[in-house]
Amino acid sequence: MAATDPISDTALRRIEARFIARATESDEAETIITEFCEALAAAGLPLWRFSLAVPVIDPVFRGVSVAWRRGQGTAVFPTVHGPEGEDTFFRSPVGWLRANDLSFVRWRLDRSKGCPDLPLLGELRQQGATDYLLHAAAFAPGSAMEGVGISFATDRPGGFTEAEQAILAGLVQVIALVTAKLSLSHTMREMLSTYLGPATGARVLAGEMRRGQSTVVHAAILLADLRGFTTVADRDDPLKVVGWLDEHFDALGEPVQRHGGEISKFLGDGFLAVFPVDEPDALVCTACAGALNAAREALARNAALNAARLGDGLPPLEADIVLHYGRVVSGNVGTDRRLDFTVIGRAVNEASRIERLCDEVERPLLLSDAFARRCGAGLVPVGEFALRGVGRKQRIWGLAQEAELSERPAGGRAPEPAENTAREISP
Repeated sequence: MAATDPISDTALRRIEARFIARATESDEAETIITEFCEALAAAGLPLWRFSLAVPVIDPVFRGVSVAWRRGQGTAVFPTVHGPEGEDTFFRSPVGWLRANDLSFVRWRLDRSKGCPDLPLLGELRQQGATDYLLHAAAFAPGSAMEGVGISFATDRPGGFTEAEQAILAGLVQVIALVTAKLSLSHTMREMLSTYLGPATGARVLAGEMRRGQSTVVHAAILLADLRGFTTVADRDDPLKVVGWLDEHFDALGEPVQRHGGEISKFLGDGFLAVFPVDEPDALVCTACAGALNAAREALARNAALNAARLGDGLPPLEADIVLHYGRVVSGNVGTDRRLDFTVIGRAVNEASRIERLCDEVERPLLLSDAFARRCGAGLVPVGEFALRGVGRKQRIWGLAQEAELSERPAGGRAPEPAENTAREISP
């Protein structure tokens, strides 16, 4: 492609305006970037590759790169936290720019001198790139989103002209502004999802954040608790204990999310999860079925984790899970400026009372009568129990196939069930 005259100022302003408008009305970063780059290329700029590299506030990833390539579209490349991510960043062009305290660099890839030994530059050179421009633009201080690295590359012999370099430099602030907006939108969604859960986070993002703004919902409730955690925490290194706790939360929590539940809150060494019920009067409760499947898998995963921990000479943490069904209040509770989006109600309190029976009856999974009548599984009655704060005795159930679950240590005898045969509980 031969060098051409720069695109007109009118065409450039039109592309900028469209870019800003699209970012204002949408958060679809890949689509917006693709449209922008294709518009620049169609207007006559010899753009072969464009990329953005930006840090993100995310529990898994430290940053993300979004790269457009002519004829290939746009792709996203996340960088993880930890040593691997650190190495990837510092061997990147943006990492090099930061290490050298620069805000701009140009590398002529078609020449053998002047380019640092960075993996990406070598790959681009092999693929035909001739020129690479990299700009850094800073964001407002005070967060981990420090700024953005913006690169332009061409495969035209001779690289970018001076006029083209000036046009691209003039686009940097507009690109940075759009990137900041898209990054903030992503951060809001991810932070709310991380700390509240995807469904609850979406409710808050939609404006449901006033104190007292709550909804009564029917839900299957899953309450998980790790036995012996206090003893382990008292005798082992606190940082190691937190790491072990996270491993068990991974084992127990992943099935909850996969089967349609959402962890509402962590309770020290346990958590409360809810599976919303869309049709409370339906004879077949898919939410209860999902909660039961999640509980089975969670206990199996926790048992496998304990086996591995014992093999490494580390203390195990057994889990107890209670499944209950009822109405809960889901919404904002707290002070006027410090709120907790949570679930409360009688059903939550009852689940907590039932969980205390797990040790007594030596079963890691207990189901309330309200839940048992809706889950349609093969169950055995464990007994009737008076729960503190609950007016009448509650019938409690366990799985007929107790071997599916993690083994409990030997101890006292469990109460004899009213029946010894498995039953299908009908609504």
